[in-house]
Amino acid sequence: MLIIEKVDTNNKRQVRRFVELPHRIYKDCPQWVPPLNVDAYNQLNRRKHPFHEHSDVDFFLAVRDARDVGRIAAIENKPFNAYHNEKTADFYFFECENDPEAAVALFNTVIEWSRERGLDTLIGPKGLGPLDGYGILVFGHEHRQTMTMLNYNHAYYQQLVEAQGFTKEVDFVSCYVPSDKFHIPERVARIAERALQRGNLQVKRFKNKKELLSWADRIGLAYNNAFVHNWEYYPLTKREVDFVVENIMTIADHRLIKIITHNEDVVGFLFAFHDVSAALQRARGSLNPLSLLDLLLEMRRTQTVSVNGMGILPEHQGHGGNAILYNEMGQTLLQFGQFRHVEMTQVAETTEQMRADLKNLNGVEYKNHRVYRKEL
Repeated sequence: MLIIEKVDTNNKRQVRRFVELPHRIYKDCPQWVPPLNVDAYNQLNRRKHPFHEHSDVDFFLAVRDARDVGRIAAIENKPFNAYHNEKTADFYFFECENDPEAAVALFNTVIEWSRERGLDTLIGPKGLGPLDGYGILVFGHEHRQTMTMLNYNHAYYQQLVEAQGFTKEVDFVSCYVPSDKFHIPERVARIAERALQRGNLQVKRFKNKKELLSWADRIGLAYNNAFVHNWEYYPLTKREVDFVVENIMTIADHRLIKIITHNEDVVGFLFAFHDVSAALQRARGSLNPLSLLDLLLEMRRTQTVSVNGMGILPEHQGHGGNAILYNEMGQTLLQFGQFRHVEMTQVAETTEQMRADLKNLNGVEYKNHRVYRKEL
């Protein structure tokens, strides 16, 4: 017998079942990277995660004969709907055994939840903030998940979702650039040089992590203002901005964070991170002294760097800012001498300029995450 169970987020046992289900579904999957437990549990903590301060989220488990076989979250992002004048619901945290009946029951629960709130469209996977990866992986299942910045799922998930009548909303494509092909085209370097010579824009290089942290508030403000024309944008609260920046700063190497300034204001940024997914797999969600040491050592061992987060304030676009960021990051990565692969993660197909930039940098598309929609 199959039942759907609503998770009481104050019930530690239910929360643990929700968090631990993916560990069983991906037990023998070498590509899946488990999130750190502290992050996974925080997402269900209505007091700690800032998203819960302004929006509604409920979590559900599919249980067959006393065994958890699937899960999902139903989300009403109220600031997003207010900003875009829409009535959309989102789904996220969808995990399921290859069990069509369970998938139907989970999605029907979310649809009913959404209709009760007067919402007319269901979008997803789309999570609780910009640090949550978008979409169902529909291409590139043979590649290991890039840390926890991207979602990973079994190939059959696409069929389970599309069987519910979902159609494509937008694709997020990720590219990689082998080091032997990674170079800054002369045209990009030329544009960057001219833009810097004009003197309106400057590159800020950080001497150490402490100096980077001193700029955190200004970087957060730019982050919140850079994506106003993006499909997924909504104005983040101060707590959400702080939450994003704090998470970024925790794993950041100051040499891989690049910002562009105009006077003393941050008007552009590019975030790159050592890919420590292999260490995260060994940690299995647990953060203790040994796993922390392994993560730090992996930062020295890894041969892959992930570029995840790039933006220019709209009023400064078209003035060479993109070229400055690419040129600066390219020089930095080549100086490291450590990396054999550069990954550019989750670029929306709607951001035509950035997609063109990646092709100019010899980027090869190797993963595609699809966000779906269904009219209710």
